Parts: sequence; C-alpha cells; structure tokens
Amino acid sequence: MKLKVCGMREPKNVAEIAALQPDYMGFILWDGSKRFCVSPPEVSDTIIKVGVFVDAPLEEIEHAITTFKLGAVQLHGNESPQQCRELQGKVHVIKAFGVGADFDFDILLDYLPYCDFFLFDTKGPMPGGNGTTFDWSILKNYGFDLPFFISGGIGLAEINKINELRNADLPVYAIDVNSKFEIAPAVKNVEQLKNFKEKLAL
Repeated sequence: MKLKVCGMREPKNVAEIAALQPDYMGFILWDGSKRFCVSPPEVSDTIIKVGVFVDAPLEEIEHAITTFKLGAVQLHGNESPQQCRELQGKVHVIKAFGVGADFDFDILLDYLPYCDFFLFDTKGPMPGGNGTTFDWSILKNYGFDLPFFISGGIGLAEINKINELRNADLPVYAIDVNSKFEIAPAVKNVEQLKNFKEKLAL
C-alpha cells in the first residue's frame, strides 16, 4: 500500500520526511489552507510531488505543474469531469471527494474516464484537512476498478483498520496522512511518520 504525506511546506521538514521515502508528497497550493505552500521545495525524483488545488483555474494549475515539477495534481474542490479531462495525460489526476454517510458513488461515473485515481476524504467544513476519519465501511459500495486514496484524520490508531482494508476486495491504492502527524501546521513528526510507514509495510 502506497503512502502519501500531505500538507508539507517547510524545507527542513520536507527533507526529513523525504528521507523516509514516502511514495507521494503533497503541497497545498490553495491560499485558504493554513498549510498553504507558495513554493514547494525540491524532493527526490523517487517521490511523486502532488500539487493540491481547490477550484483553481486551468492556467494556474498548468503553470504550477511546470514550475514546481509536479507529477500529480489533486483536485479537492468542485472541479468538473471536463476540468479533469483537460489535465489528463499531463500529470496523474487525483480527484478528491468528501464522503459522508449519504455519499452517492454514482457521482463518480462521469469522472471515471478522466482520472487516474480518486481520493476519499472526510466531508467537513473545509475542502480537506478536517482531521477526522469517515466511516470506511461505506467503501463497500464502491463498485469501480479505478484505484483510490483514503484520507481524513488517519494516524497510528488506524493501522488495524488499514490492515483490514487489505483483506477487502477494494482497489485501495494509497493512504494519505496529514494532520494526525503534525506538531505545527505543515510540520510533521518524523519519528511518528517513520513508525507509521514501517507498520504500513508489515
């Protein structure tokens, strides 16, 4: 199972977390976030750099892809299937959805042809980074083959639940972590993340 560490910003902390070799590192390029990153630092080519956007214009996203050498974009707002199609083939397209008890997976149908991954986060007051988990049992209603990320308040306490997902017949591709490992906005606890990554690999 892949690991994405999101909400990164500070160069020293980025270097420390990069040394743990997560598969993805996310930088929030939306100024409404307390983890807003103006200029993502360089990371190893072995780590896929993800730019996280919320309803940004196509030109802004394309500029960031080139400027910051992004390998993926995570669209965390109300972006349309058409917007995903416009980015298809330029980078990996990850379309995020906030999941609540009444989430209807049929809304994914129009996005399927234009996304490389979905990401399911907890529905909350903010587009992301709300720090709480959603009821993962709802994922049993996911009836597609497209792989997805799981996000939303995931920490060391969720390791057993993650391992249960391994045995479920679901295309869970990656775990996305953020707030549960923070010691300050956009600054992650290196030792806790190292411990989590080791347990994730078991």
